[in-house]
Amino acid sequence: MRAIVADRAGGPDVLCPVTLPDPEPATGQVRVAVEAAAITFIDTLIRAGSPIGPPAAFPAVLGNGVGGVVDRVGPDVDPAWLGSRIVTTTGGAGGYASLALARVADLHRVPRELTVPEATALLADGRTAVGLHRAASIQPGEVAVVTAAAGGVGGILVQLAKASGARVIALAGSTSKLDHARGLGADATVSYRDEDWAAGLDAAAPGGVDVVFDGIGADITAVLFPRVRPDGRYLSHGAAGGSWGLIDAEAASKRGVTTIPLAAIGATADDLFTLTERALDLAAGGAIRTTIRQTFPLEDAAAAHAAIDTRSTIGKTLLLP
Repeated sequence: MRAIVADRAGGPDVLCPVTLPDPEPATGQVRVAVEAAAITFIDTLIRAGSPIGPPAAFPAVLGNGVGGVVDRVGPDVDPAWLGSRIVTTTGGAGGYASLALARVADLHRVPRELTVPEATALLADGRTAVGLHRAASIQPGEVAVVTAAAGGVGGILVQLAKASGARVIALAGSTSKLDHARGLGADATVSYRDEDWAAGLDAAAPGGVDVVFDGIGADITAVLFPRVRPDGRYLSHGAAGGSWGLIDAEAASKRGVTTIPLAAIGATADDLFTLTERALDLAAGGAIRTTIRQTFPLEDAAAAHAAIDTRSTIGKTLLLP
């Protein structure tokens, strides 16, 4: 099979195409002929050896989400799975390849209304956004801020918050990304590349905000948290700014602000599976749509990571073996 191997931590250039023996599914597993492999921001952190990312043992084949067709099943797996269009996690690694192994318990059938790439884009981003939205309990008329609003998770959150009746303020770092967020339903947009972006946020929400979805962290958190009204919710779900944002628990309690960490979203494997199924159902029914703005051949995984590193991507980035 064709695969992408990182033999050490480093920049995108450590990702190299190789040929490896075809894997064989063991008990409880299937083999997937991969049509689309998802790239997540966490993948770039693992590749770089970032301290805010999960540790990795190199050499490694990255990738925790694929879509494709089941082409072989393990000895105890129902052969009816053969030929099925599925999306699945891969146990944390092995997705950047033309063939991937997965547990049969992790398989999601692709709804007929969706393509395999669309369903693959919903694996991590869809379940995360649906879980965050569920935890936020947005009420009609509330004001919700979505950071990284043109990203895979952020774009879905904009749609879900808008559907809940919120006034949605989208934050992003370029004109094209802000335009994209408006196209998804954002009522107002603010670029945190502007020197006075905090003033722009205050102009968009003069009375403060009720919900913040913070996937950036770092210094962004220090600006957003004080603007959350009493009884508001602050959901930290990423550290794209280089570090997790710091929130004083005592200060939050005194102000009546509930802080919800990413760890509270999909706390069990069963919950994550259910959230993924919900995201697929919402997309199949037209309630949310994914944005796949960048696709790369499998062999160009390094270029895909470089694009993500430069923050030039919009929506989801996929590898197409």
